[in-house]
Parts: sequence; C-alpha cells; structure tokens
Amino acid sequence: MKSLLYLSAALGLLGLTTQCASTTETERPIISRATTIEAPAPVAAAPASSPDAAGRAAPTPPVSGSLPSDIAAAADNATGTADPTLPSAPDPNALSARAASAERAAEKKLSAAAYRQQLADAEASLKLDPKNPRALLQRAKAKSYLKDYVSAMTDYTTAIRYQRNNPDAYYNRGVNYLMLKKYKAASTDFSNTVKYRPDDKEAFFARGVAKMQMQQPKTAVADFSRALALDSTYADALEYRGISYANFDRLKEARRDLEKAAGYNPEALKSLRRYVGNDEGHGPIAPPRPARTAATAPAASAAPGTRLPARPASGYRKLPPRPAPAKPASATKTAAPDPNQTPPIIPPAPSPAEQ
Repeated sequence: MKSLLYLSAALGLLGLTTQCASTTETERPIISRATTIEAPAPVAAAPASSPDAAGRAAPTPPVSGSLPSDIAAAADNATGTADPTLPSAPDPNALSARAASAERAAEKKLSAAAYRQQLADAEASLKLDPKNPRALLQRAKAKSYLKDYVSAMTDYTTAIRYQRNNPDAYYNRGVNYLMLKKYKAASTDFSNTVKYRPDDKEAFFARGVAKMQMQQPKTAVADFSRALALDSTYADALEYRGISYANFDRLKEARRDLEKAAGYNPEALKSLRRYVGNDEGHGPIAPPRPARTAATAPAASAAPGTRLPARPASGYRKLPPRPAPAKPASATKTAAPDPNQTPPIIPPAPSPAEQ
C-alpha cells in the first residue's frame, strides 16, 4: 500500500496548525478581555439539516450514486460508531455547521498571545463556576492551539461530562485525539459530532482523515464522499478522496478527484504526481527532458569543470601499442668495470739493454 499523506497537512486543514510562527509577542490580541464567559445565544441551524421538534437530526444525504459499486455499500453504512447513550437532541445553543466553520477559520488566524488571553479568560470564568462547560471548552481549545494536548484532553472530557450533546466539544476533542495519534477515539468523536450536526462537512472530512490513518481507505472514501455531498467544491475532500482511491489502486477515480481538486487548489497537483503518476499509473509524473542537439551539446573546448558526454563504448578501433624506438649506437654507453673481476696482467715494456 502506498504511503498516506502526512497527518500534519490534514491537521492544518482542520484548524490546529496556526499562524503563530509568523506572529510576535507584541502583537495586539484579536479578542477582547472578559471576566466571565456566558453561553452563546441560540443560533438557527440551516433549514436543510435542522433537528425537528422531537430533536431528531435530519438524515445525511446519500452518496452511493457517485461511488463505484464495490464501495457504495460502505458509503451508505458510513454512519460511524456514535455513543448510543448520548441524548437524542442536540444542545439548543450549538452553532450551525456554517457558523462553526467560520469560528474555526477565525480561531486558526489568532496569535499565540490571543490564545493565552483566551486561556486567562477561561480561568477567570472557571473560578466563578468550575462546572461551566463553555469555559472548559474554551480553555481546552486554547491549550490545544498552544500544543498542550494532554492537558487539553482533560478539559474537553470534563466539558463533555457537563454537556453531553454539544457537537463543538466532540469535534474539537476529536482533532485533539488526532494530534495524540489516537485515531479510533477521534473517529468516534467525529461520529458524535455528525450525530448532532449532520451537515458538518468538516466533521466528515476529519473522520475520513482518521480512517486513513487507521489504514481504512475504503471507509475514508465514504466519509469524504459525505463531505462532498454537502459541498461538491470541497477541494480538500476531493484531494483526500483521490489519495484514498490511490491507496487501493483505483487510479482512474483517483486521477479524476485529484485533477478536479487541482482545479480548485493548485497545491493538489503535488498529490496528483505523487499518488497517481503518469497516464498508465506507473511512476511519477515528470516533465519530458529536451532532446540533446548539436546546439545544446557541450563543446570539446568547454570551460574547466564542464562535464563532457561519455564516449560511446563501440565504434572505435583499438590500436596496438606503439613499439619503443631503438637507441642509436653512438648513444650506447660503455659498461662500468666489475669491481669483482680480476684485471688482466699487462707485461712490462723491454729495457734498452734487452733490445
């Protein structure tokens, strides 16, 4: 199975990767100081998915018609494993899916100083009311953005204990679980989110990310398809569904989704090259190399350091070694006498009397 996309990129899309690195401590916080935190005023949900008078949530739109037949059943049954003991009706003060998405986008842009101020605001409220679920949730989110995930988990769980039908608490705890690499628990929290807010496309997307990390690409496709049923231009869901298709070799569907995602977000071209490759699906997409011509080939008198093309292995006749030239006789030197050899005896010349 091909490698899955890095989790950090997905977390950036979900909102926990912030712009803190580009801010300074002296920047003015975006939020204002408050001494207490009150429950927000009721916000009307979208009519298409508002709970009815009995508290039943509207059903999620079916998506099996847009999927291959072999995984259509998985999409129709991809309702997750929400806690069956939870209240049936959502918190009446819970944000709509659109309002929750806008709040997440705004929180992602805050500075580190703003998160610390949120933390201080929540601490002040909890001194007055230690069981205030809204203050507990705000403190937990501030800790998550400040990367104190373990401490944030305690606050999330306490907030849910006092308010068990708040979809925002489940969504944010689910993202925190992802940061701690507890993917099954994250998937359960995202299922609890869509139980109370079935039109939350980001919750379906986040659950799909958790399924990818659990090596379940087919059920991840189902969740990304749920998100796309709510927003057909959701570029991140298209990209991640294409990656999931590629992980069980559905390259035709993967290419379709990744090319469409690249139309909304050019960054998806990286995933297209990495997970799909060329038209046959073999190897990465790479621009063709220009053919070498006489004009582009390096000259023999290239500058020092230029690497010349290698000489072909064939086509050259190997000549025999040239014999060494003979030395002229006049140049021959007399050998030195051997010191161990007895010199010849030369008789003395005759005297005049003997002559």
